Amino acid sequence: MKKIVVLTGAGISAESGLKTFRDDNGLWEGHDVLQVASIEGWQKNKALVLDFYNQRRRQLFQVTPNAAHYFLKELEENYEVVIITQNIDDLHERAGSSNVFHLHGELLKARSSSNPNLICNWEQDIEIGDTSEDGSQLRPHIVWFGEEVPLMKTAYKYCLDADILLVIGTSMQVYPAASLIQFVSPETKIYFIDPKPNISNTTKNLILVSKKATEAVEDLKRYLL
Repeated sequence: MKKIVVLTGAGISAESGLKTFRDDNGLWEGHDVLQVASIEGWQKNKALVLDFYNQRRRQLFQVTPNAAHYFLKELEENYEVVIITQNIDDLHERAGSSNVFHLHGELLKARSSSNPNLICNWEQDIEIGDTSEDGSQLRPHIVWFGEEVPLMKTAYKYCLDADILLVIGTSMQVYPAASLIQFVSPETKIYFIDPKPNISNTTKNLILVSKKATEAVEDLKRYLL
């Protein structure tokens, strides 16, 4: 069975109604990114950071997977599928995908602010005073700017073994995730789905589909099923 690695980003979730929360001016819901997505921001104002992610978590319960999420689940009938996502929502899992790796963490988990290995499932707001089993304040299980991305080595390994790479809902401009496309074999066929694809069309074995994720489903069915 051929192996498909799928790289997904904010675009696929946005079509379910999730805000990408980054404005054209670079602000996240009116905040500088370092205020709400860095260890420095956390140390300076924990309440602000918790509120930011509490709002994201609440919104997650108001949306559902879309046709693109369900298509990726459908691929498992014909391929060995691994999804490597930059998204922190659980829409891939809710659609039924079996192998999902969240490079940037997960909204529905929390972890110790002292020990990154103490992780727990968490669906409600995180408040000041909510503590991990080690007694330290809980924080969102999110990889903030400047922090190590623990699953990158695993992601590189899957890309090296891929027969097909499907890039959907991401411009591949955020590093280190953007580097994954460089780790596939020269023989690997790449399908790049984006309304305004920012990739050289001279890339070997590249098929561009200049559409949103849900609009590209029928094209992808024709190519892959």
